[in-house]
Amino acid sequence: MARNTVYIIGAGASFEAGLPVGNSLKHEIARILKMEFEHGSFKAGNYELYQTLRRHANNNTEVKEYLQACRHIRNNMPLAISIDNFIDSERGNEKLALCGKIGIVDSILKSEKISKLFFERYRGSQTINFSALESTWYLPFFRTLTENCRAEDLAERFSSITLIIFNYDRCIEHFLHNALMSYYRLSEGEAAEHITNLTFIHPYGTVGSLQWQDRASSTVMEYGGDIQTNQLIEYAQRIRTFTEGAHSESMGTLKSNMKNAERIVFLGFAFHRLNMELLSLTDLDRYENPVAIECYATAFKTSKSDQESISSSISHLYKGELKINIENMTCSNLFSDYSRSLGYA
Repeated sequence: MARNTVYIIGAGASFEAGLPVGNSLKHEIARILKMEFEHGSFKAGNYELYQTLRRHANNNTEVKEYLQACRHIRNNMPLAISIDNFIDSERGNEKLALCGKIGIVDSILKSEKISKLFFERYRGSQTINFSALESTWYLPFFRTLTENCRAEDLAERFSSITLIIFNYDRCIEHFLHNALMSYYRLSEGEAAEHITNLTFIHPYGTVGSLQWQDRASSTVMEYGGDIQTNQLIEYAQRIRTFTEGAHSESMGTLKSNMKNAERIVFLGFAFHRLNMELLSLTDLDRYENPVAIECYATAFKTSKSDQESISSSISHLYKGELKINIENMTCSNLFSDYSRSLGYA
């Protein structure tokens, strides 16, 4: 029987598909929030966002407060670790948080559209160009999930797998849906049904539901879809930052599946303290696991000292023994070097 496996996914995993992280993401958010004025009149930048904020605000004073928040974010992105960290530095400032999240949503949707996973469904393309993913972790991940597995066996295999995704994008869901359709010759509905056997948890939400996930949602957005500026506020309100905390409805499943994990795989995860606390079990749930839990983690471009710190933070997740393997490598290389250890067959 397949071991209960929890994949914990961070921004570094999406980077392999072409989504921005670090300075490039901060630069894009600053560009989106650029609005310049001269003698009280709009001069340059994102005019549509300016009009959207004007309609959203209750009065001129609030308009000025939103514009000041956007300017404050733009000016300080070079100083910030990330946009989430910057919002955290002014926790409780709802206007600044909303402006930051507008930048997040707009930048991620634009990034999805230029990623290696995007294809233009309505211009002749039928699926992802899988050959373009050879240097990423997505292909070996799919091979691992489906090794020696017929379509009728997927439900049992997938039932043991949890993906806790700290990113706002939908890269993994989009990839798996298209890969299953292609590999097993499934319809869109059949592939979507198989995916329901996997447990997906986005503690901080996503930039929208994919069309095959929830057509009734008010925030449906196809992968890499074009969002109207006047929709940004509604979509931005769907996501949370680590300052605001995770969506409570997902926490019960997260804690339960972490408690029952036999193998944990960290991919492109930054091991931020607040996120590690979110993964931690309560004192009542922490127990002496009878068998050592296997842990594998990427820590790309980190020092030996930082790897030791990461190992220590992982070890505090459980009371019992953990076999921790931390590697200074990409997500793709982890699957290559640990193909047997990460397998299910």
